[in-house]
Amino acid sequence: MDQDLAQLEAFAQGLIENLSSTARKSLARKIAVDLRASQAQRIADQRNPDGSSFEARKPQMRLKKGRIRRAMFAKIRLNRHLKYKSTDHNAEVSFNSKSERIAKVHQFGLRDRVSRIRTLTVQYPIRQLLGFTNADKDHIKDTIIDHLAN
Repeated sequence: MDQDLAQLEAFAQGLIENLSSTARKSLARKIAVDLRASQAQRIADQRNPDGSSFEARKPQMRLKKGRIRRAMFAKIRLNRHLKYKSTDHNAEVSFNSKSERIAKVHQFGLRDRVSRIRTLTVQYPIRQLLGFTNADKDHIKDTIIDHLAN
């Protein structure tokens, strides 16, 4: 994946250097906004960047009867948690500081406590919340070309 990003950067670098600072910033902002929307949609669909599904939740021990009907990461994909930053040199999509710990645990498959009250820790499976899909890379290329054409 890093190789694909390096190729994308090499493709765009020479073209973007000729733009003014404000034009580069507006291009970076458009890319970041579009990436945030595509990442949120992919999280809602519960898909990894490679197209595979997130690993399902483990069965929950519950005192009450019934099942958990919430989708995973329902709130973390909202705009107030999934932020973007853009300058004339880069575009970035990341989670805010409150959601960052939860996202990091799932992104890298780390070990974390189940709740604040209980000391039970669990090894979470890897669920890549942020990442580039092939469609994202193509969209970035198209956005750059459209921006340069105008």
